[in-house]
Amino acid sequence: MIAGDLLGERARLTPGSLALVTVPAAGGDGERLSYAELDRRAEACARLLAERLGLGAGERVGLLAGNRVEFLEVFFACAKAGTVLVPIGTRLTAPEIAHLVADSGLAVLIWAGEHEATLRELASLLPLPQTVALDGPVLPTDLDYQAERRALEGGRLTRRPRLGPEDLWALLYTSGTTGKPKGVMIPHRQLLWNGYNTVISWQLTADDVTPIFTPLYHAGGLAAFLVPMVTIGGRVLLFEGFDPEVVWRVVEREGVTVMLGVPTILKRLAEVPAFETADLSRLRWAISGGAPLPRVVLDRYRERGVVLKQGYGMTEVGVNCFTMTVEEALTKAGSIGQPLPFTRARLAREDGAEAAAGEVGELWLKGPHVCRGYWRQSEATAAALDADGWFHTGDLARRDEDGFYTIAGRAKDMLISGGVNVYPAEIEGELLLHPGVADAAVVGVPHPEWGEVGVAFVVAVEGLAPSAEDLLAHLAGRLARYKHPREIVFLDALPRTPYGKVVKGELRERYLAGRGEL
Repeated sequence: MIAGDLLGERARLTPGSLALVTVPAAGGDGERLSYAELDRRAEACARLLAERLGLGAGERVGLLAGNRVEFLEVFFACAKAGTVLVPIGTRLTAPEIAHLVADSGLAVLIWAGEHEATLRELASLLPLPQTVALDGPVLPTDLDYQAERRALEGGRLTRRPRLGPEDLWALLYTSGTTGKPKGVMIPHRQLLWNGYNTVISWQLTADDVTPIFTPLYHAGGLAAFLVPMVTIGGRVLLFEGFDPEVVWRVVEREGVTVMLGVPTILKRLAEVPAFETADLSRLRWAISGGAPLPRVVLDRYRERGVVLKQGYGMTEVGVNCFTMTVEEALTKAGSIGQPLPFTRARLAREDGAEAAAGEVGELWLKGPHVCRGYWRQSEATAAALDADGWFHTGDLARRDEDGFYTIAGRAKDMLISGGVNVYPAEIEGELLLHPGVADAAVVGVPHPEWGEVGVAFVVAVEGLAPSAEDLLAHLAGRLARYKHPREIVFLDALPRTPYGKVVKGELRERYLAGRGEL
């Protein structure tokens, strides 16, 4: 497998095909760019990086911006110029961004105008690298991105870097729910293989149309559908904001055929009137990722005639690792499917032996879609990526007799109560089936007799007020008594990362600070 210019190759093959439609936050008409037009912009950005700024292959380029066309320009420009993209979460604080800037060793930071206050605070924490302003220069260190790009548009890079499959395309920092974020080293090989394998296994075609409303700074936004769509020459609808009513109007107008969302987004989309009235006849299927999919959300889409699959991936291994057909999504509800071609999966017990069918074990993955490890963190790399190339995901899963996998939860989330393993995801799934529960998370807390017991944090449906007794009665007969949470705490909202994962460490710390051991 070679490395290099994915967008340029697609533009060479289908230059006139519609590549990108931008959707403004309030809806309405945005830009409509062919592959040739998008490639011309990315080529100009590559010239800005390599020729105007003098960056060499391997130098890091930070990008602090939301979903906008310039994000794609910079992403594909880095592949052309051989530089390494470092996307920065738009919700991060200046001290958090300072860690990323210092850890990655940014040579350039490209930023959007709405983050001016953050950039000024960042400048008080450390010396800024060269900055490039997407919306007009403000800081003394700024170049004007739009003016520079327009001046360079129409030409080609004079010198193309010689890149190999293991050269880095991006450094994607993990969400840091358990500590300081780590930079995941994403080589060209990983993203290109993800594109090819997803196209083949998910049966994508050049006629497919997909929306992206998840953040592009996250692996799911970049790799789950963007890279595969460019690989096959399909069309991407890039949402600059997220309004569920706008989403369904655009899905109908543009004839969306496949779509990805995280459970929280899919749930919000199903709660608006447009979900009931939009023409979804061209939507072949939707897929959920990023967090476990509650059965109640799955059923809601099924009632509307939409097949909703559950996918699996993580920044370090893909992000697309499993597949299933539409028929299998119906007969194997709750499963993530079977491994993609050339993806090897095993479930390891604590002693490293292979878990039997139906037994829970840690999911290990191996294949050409696995990352190179963590940036400048050899110990963390060795702990996650063993000498035989297996990546230890930290996720617990079961495999049935037919070879279909189902996620049981995170290994770090599992609690041991009275010597018995308890999987919070199982309890959460049952709680979410209660009509009065909008959201739920279960964490383990210390207990003097049982070692650990579960505490459930529940968000009630607006207008309803189920009691703790109601919810425990709901669990009776559904789950063995030892799995029942010892306490139920009601909250207005659960703390989540931008990509929808519950920050369970925060819940646990908040509980212990206020209550102590049970």
